[in-house]
Amino acid sequence: MTEQRPTVRARELGEALRAALEKAGVTGKEVARELQWSQSEVSRMLSGKRGVKESDVATLLGYCRIGGTEHKRLLKLCEEANKPGWWQQYGSRLPTQLRTYLDHEDKAVAIHDFAANIIPGSLQTSDYAREVIAHTANVPPVEVDQRTKARIERAAIFNRSRTARFTFYLHEFVLRLPVGGQAVMSDQLHHLLRMSVRPSITLRVVPAGIGAHAGAAGAFVFMEFAEIKPVVYLEAETSALFLEEQEEIRAYRRVLASLAETALPEAQSRDLVSSLATELYLDREESDEHD
Repeated sequence: MTEQRPTVRARELGEALRAALEKAGVTGKEVARELQWSQSEVSRMLSGKRGVKESDVATLLGYCRIGGTEHKRLLKLCEEANKPGWWQQYGSRLPTQLRTYLDHEDKAVAIHDFAANIIPGSLQTSDYAREVIAHTANVPPVEVDQRTKARIERAAIFNRSRTARFTFYLHEFVLRLPVGGQAVMSDQLHHLLRMSVRPSITLRVVPAGIGAHAGAAGAFVFMEFAEIKPVVYLEAETSALFLEEQEEIRAYRRVLASLAETALPEAQSRDLVSSLATELYLDREESDEHD
């Protein structure tokens, strides 16, 4: 059975409860003994696992003499940690790791996304997304429409009143990979251009001409938060990793710094996307004229 990762709210709650214990000068073991709880119960609360009872959080806060605004904030955080996100409506059709990722994406204040092969999910058009999902070997055909719908709904994150700051690094090969043919790619590239002028979005292209680059190891998403430490998300065919250790975070910060130096500036990136979109559009027109 795959271990369920804590949601970002649960992680934030766990860190806040650990800080409360530290402020009170007590350990988790001492709390378990004094409150007659099992050590595993306390560990679950402090590690950010879902399903922690609000009554238990209130008891722990009382023991640590945490009251007022902070007491209310943490109880509210506990309530939110146990509340399913919009993506839960898709149930088992979305992998557990993806649901955890979406929760983190929803709470991040800054997201840096390097794409090596395909357009990032939140920037995909419906036709492009359907082509990508339909050609994924391990997605049953009956789930393609539902997964496509779920992916497209992720774009709502750009329309929130409090949206994160997004920086997308796309390798040039991503723009040239003919997913779904000329019509699909033309629409997708024009969509990228429309999205790239939004205030919250920075789109930069890593040109193929530079050869080897810092992101050659593969795609990743680096997420930063207001209350908790950054997380790096890596996705493979049958698994996903959430990297949180300090050295891991430092390593990916170095990768991002290098990509920032080698990627084209925003204006030049848009020019490249525009030229490719025009090229594909003209090819499609010529093809239609010959039919």
